[in-house]
Amino acid sequence: MSLRTQAFSLDPLPLEDIDSGTSILLTGDDEAALKSIFARIVAADEDEKSIVLATNSGGPTVRRTLEAVKQSAGSRSFVLSCQGPDQGEEIKTVDELGDLTNLGMHYSGLVAAAQQSTTRFRSGIFLCSTILGEVDDTRSVYRFLNSNLLTDLRRGEGIGVCAIDTSADIGTDVDSMLSGMEVSFTGRIDVKTTGQNEATLETSGLSSTDETVTVSL
Repeated sequence: MSLRTQAFSLDPLPLEDIDSGTSILLTGDDEAALKSIFARIVAADEDEKSIVLATNSGGPTVRRTLEAVKQSAGSRSFVLSCQGPDQGEEIKTVDELGDLTNLGMHYSGLVAAAQQSTTRFRSGIFLCSTILGEVDDTRSVYRFLNSNLLTDLRRGEGIGVCAIDTSADIGTDVDSMLSGMEVSFTGRIDVKTTGQNEATLETSGLSSTDETVTVSL
């Protein structure tokens, strides 16, 4: 465990706490299950803020999703979305997901805004697969992640999650793309739905021992 900062809890997920700077590639072919796990990781505790880049939901919807996971987590969140109008300093919108330079500028701006009140943050992109479907060259998304999400973690006290729906049409081979992408992340959680309200999480790289746990959705 890092001596520099307190670890981040993943409660209510049955997974070990993770160090500041940890980046997670979250994958699976069930969007609803991915959203449930994503929200549990990104929902901020009392001394933290959440920053979410939402590609298929408006800011108020994202904040309600976080609130459902953890009390008051919605009010501790900043959201960048491509749906609906701006709402104060906490909810911002962009017109084009494919304009990665503009997207990165706005996203990093929200990370900076969140850190005005607390140094600890949880950041995430849901869904990165939507962004991949909007660009012609997937390598531009790798650069976007390294220049924004992952760089912000190295500069501050936070954790990051990048969610990818493996059933989405992104114009390239998903498995090959993930193999190239995951080397930039600390670890990976693969979500496999096993029942109507149940899923298994297969983790790698997040602790000394890779594990598989079962969770309710």
